[in-house]
Amino acid sequence: MPTYEYQCDICGHQFEVFQKMSDEPVAVCPECGGSVRRILGPGGGFILKGSGFYATDYRADPPRTRCGRGSPCCGREIPCDKPPCE
Repeated sequence: MPTYEYQCDICGHQFEVFQKMSDEPVAVCPECGGSVRRILGPGGGFILKGSGFYATDYRADPPRTRCGRGSPCCGREIPCDKPPCE
């Protein structure tokens, strides 16, 4: 159920009401009895729960360099003579 925000047209009192979407909107201010209107609130936050949404589900593995091309895969400073590195 969403939380709706209202503001009184007469006294300016702002308040929130937790109600069903099918409920009738609030029409009377609880402070002065004047008419109220529904205002746009900040909305709800977007929360991703779970273990590593982006890191494990959609990220491609980083490109690896093969032995003998640029830098070796084993971490040596000199490229290996024969792949794979040992």
